[in-house]
Amino acid sequence: MKLQAARMKQSMSRVAHCIDNGPMEGFWGILKREMYYGYKFTSREQLAQTISDYIYYYNYQRLQRRLSVMTPMEFHQQYAKAA
Repeated sequence: MKLQAARMKQSMSRVAHCIDNGPMEGFWGILKREMYYGYKFTSREQLAQTISDYIYYYNYQRLQRRLSVMTPMEFHQQYAKAA
């Protein structure tokens, strides 16, 4: 299969439910706005590392109002304690 050969995974959203992809589209929009637009990358490796670094920042350092001014990981840990 072409996806396996390219080491890619098929989308897991439900058929005819485009709303399933909304949160991920929102994340990529934030990523592009905050760390991609206006920057020049000299290699694919540099871009991949920058994206990886941003994802770490987003999850562990970037405060979000919609999560009661916590990082996603802080919010997740609070949620896990309450469950």
